[in-house]
Amino acid sequence: MDSVPAAPEVVENALLGGRVRLRQPARGYRAGMDAALLAAAVAPRPGERLFEAGCGAGAVLMQIAARHDALSLTGLERDSSSAALARENAGLNGFGHRITVIEGDVAAGFRSLRLPPFDWAVSNPPFFDDPGALRAPAPGKQGAWMAEDGLAAWTGLLLKAVREGGRIVIIHRADRLADLLALLGDKAGSFAIRPIQPFAEEPAKRVLVRAIKTGKAPLRLLPPLVLHDRSGAKHTPESEALLRGEAALDW
Repeated sequence: MDSVPAAPEVVENALLGGRVRLRQPARGYRAGMDAALLAAAVAPRPGERLFEAGCGAGAVLMQIAARHDALSLTGLERDSSSAALARENAGLNGFGHRITVIEGDVAAGFRSLRLPPFDWAVSNPPFFDDPGALRAPAPGKQGAWMAEDGLAAWTGLLLKAVREGGRIVIIHRADRLADLLALLGDKAGSFAIRPIQPFAEEPAKRVLVRAIKTGKAPLRLLPPLVLHDRSGAKHTPESEALLRGEAALDW
């Protein structure tokens, strides 16, 4: 008789100053600052619809739902245990009627989902697509760190996921900015880029990129967000306000 795999051990964390409860795996990939910044970078109008590619346990979806109470959200996740956690988190936070989680692979493309286009599409894609570029991550982090089908599969899906005039927001490694602009630039424009610096005197390690499908406005490079200072506090006042949900990132 085949044994049934044990359910992954989970822990519960509080996000947005306690407004969101998030159950996520105790081992492997854990949502943190990147998810909080991506959620803070969305500014939908009431009644709009948002899609997230690679939603994991739902950290971004839950924080966006808590920030915007008149928004319908859909997440795509290929890992069935993560998708189940995302659905559980939606119910735990009272968002079950507003959040839908679909199991599926980014590589299959948006058309395979048979959904109408959205007003917003967001993602924190895996940071690497070359297995030789880094030491192999722990098995629990493999899917979150390694884009097996390349960054192009993720940007292609996001471009298809939004209507003309729809917004795409991505957080990624700063050294992939040129790739992001090239991949999105075929069908999107009006780029706004916000560098994310660990300290004011250090180079950015992350970038937030917003693009508008069919947008034609000039690219704008915005002032950086600095996460830490040398005062001894864990975060700068600006980044702390974002983490607690008391502020949003202005484009």
